Amino acid sequence: MTLKLYNTLTRRLDAFEPLAPPRVTVYMCGPTVYNYAHIGNFRTFVFGDLLRRYLEYSGFDVLFIMNLTDVDDRTIKAAAERGVSLTDHTEPFVRAFFEDRDYLRIRPADVYPRATDYVAPMVDLVERLLERGVAYVGDDGSVYYAVERFPTYGQLSQLDRRELRPGARVATDEYSKEDVRDFALWKAAADQDEQVGAAWDAPFGRGRPGWHLECSAMALTEIRQRFGVETLDIHAGGVDLVFPHHENEIAQSEGATGRPFARFWLHGEFLFIRGTKMSKRFGNTLTARDLKEEGLDPAAVRMLLFSTHYRQPLNFTDDALDAAVEGVRRIGDFRARLEHAAEESAGGSSGRADDPPVVRTFLAEFREAMDDDLSAPRAIGALFSFIRAANRELDDGGWGPAEARAGLTALDGVMAVLDLVPGPAPVAEEVKRWVEGLIADRARARADRDFARADAIRDELLAQGVELEDTPDGTRWRRRG
Repeated sequence: MTLKLYNTLTRRLDAFEPLAPPRVTVYMCGPTVYNYAHIGNFRTFVFGDLLRRYLEYSGFDVLFIMNLTDVDDRTIKAAAERGVSLTDHTEPFVRAFFEDRDYLRIRPADVYPRATDYVAPMVDLVERLLERGVAYVGDDGSVYYAVERFPTYGQLSQLDRRELRPGARVATDEYSKEDVRDFALWKAAADQDEQVGAAWDAPFGRGRPGWHLECSAMALTEIRQRFGVETLDIHAGGVDLVFPHHENEIAQSEGATGRPFARFWLHGEFLFIRGTKMSKRFGNTLTARDLKEEGLDPAAVRMLLFSTHYRQPLNFTDDALDAAVEGVRRIGDFRARLEHAAEESAGGSSGRADDPPVVRTFLAEFREAMDDDLSAPRAIGALFSFIRAANRELDDGGWGPAEARAGLTALDGVMAVLDLVPGPAPVAEEVKRWVEGLIADRARARADRDFARADAIRDELLAQGVELEDTPDGTRWRRRG
């Protein structure tokens, strides 16, 4: 199969082919760093991670860009309320975002452009739009985009332009403009902007960039400087950004360049907490650091987020989380079993077998699922079918070390995309000393041929979730779950 992605621009599954294969340019709208990103935001970012990893798995050379919005109405308001500079307010939340990203095993983007570092390209973009006659300076000194002068406005959101009725000069969000549909590219500096250090000089007046302008300028700057192009292969983000943010990005970018801004637009759906849409405004937010503080393995969070297709709403419940925890435990146990079976033993074959049929079926089903608009739920279904089939082969003796190695290689390749193997459970130092003390007692009991005592120690440890494995190099132990 060919990779097909649901393109919001065309409202259909389109076969994906980049402009200049194998290179793929991806821009994803990142966090606004006025507060901690919640798990609903991270559902979108984990979806972006899945997209990027699968493109790389498929042989593409990906440039992944994610912006950090560190200047907008919310960041300025939050900094002013605290009486600190814009940078002093946003910097801790930038660090927190990176910490949360690493916890959730999201691979770092190739570049994280911060809006405040790209003001000069933003000014240049506004000047281009003014020169082309699709922008104007309003009575208040702000610069606006004239929607009426961009005939294809509404193509992404499929907005009926007739429903937005043009009006006389009106004030919206405290800024004046000629048409109710027009949006601010550059906002004239207000006292609050100056107070927090969020104002810059420009030929058309001192002020600050509008939110929509920022992403256009950052994306275009990055791909133009690297590759001399002005069209992205993929632009991604949350479904809430389709209108007006992404619609306005198209208008700005194409109004300035005359070229398509992005060929594919991908959007992830909302996350609900027990049936209610997550929102800071409604006070029902759950952050990644909340989950980390509860000791939740990030693999389980990823499993839960992948359990529903990215274009479908996801309900985050305790039951769903428990199922995800159990699912990744099974994956971890299976990988450990494969690894053990793949180790060469006395008389075991060290040869390399062709992939067994079970492995070939698994890889084919995984590719088929992911090529169908990144269907992670189907890919996970194929994974668990593989686990059941491979366990039967191991139980029946049908797989030797070579087959187990083939299975392990296939599993690790898929995990490079899904990343669902749990990490080691954290063990307190006092627990570690207790376990190792009992293991030493058991070793002495076995040496004294007191096997009843040795078995009792093993049972005591197992009752506490500690499994033992006797090897030629000594006894190994691990905690389950």
